[in-house]
Amino acid sequence: MTENTPDAAADNPTKFAILRIYLKDVSFETPNSPVIFQEDYTPEIKLELNTSVKEIEQFIYEIVLTITVTSKVGDKVAFLAEVQQAGLFHIEGVEPEQFQSMTGAYCPHSLYPYAREAISDLVAKGGFPQLLLAPLNFDQILRNSTGTQNSPAA
Repeated sequence: MTENTPDAAADNPTKFAILRIYLKDVSFETPNSPVIFQEDYTPEIKLELNTSVKEIEQFIYEIVLTITVTSKVGDKVAFLAEVQQAGLFHIEGVEPEQFQSMTGAYCPHSLYPYAREAISDLVAKGGFPQLLLAPLNFDQILRNSTGTQNSPAA
């Protein structure tokens, strides 16, 4: 006869919740306006991404996805848009490698649609054609990243 023993994972189940999503900071600049509007607008777009993780209290983390978009026409900057889209996440009962995946890929993936919309709105309100950022694979970005992620305190 076999004995039923509780699974170790059942003693410490993984808990995850999005507690809040919010816009932390926004910046939009058109340093060469209104002259830039007279140029033939065939921009070179540069996209930069960054994420940061900050433990707010036990099991509660603020994840901030920063997206910076620079549009240049020739050697002139048409616009510079930066959005810091943040979220508070409850993350509990995960191994360190799972934690890195959640904070470096899963949470930023959850924040990206909000940041993408904010960038699009800023660009359109700045007088430029709508900019729709392509979907991103945050798992692949994390794998390619050479930066470090914070992990929960041991």
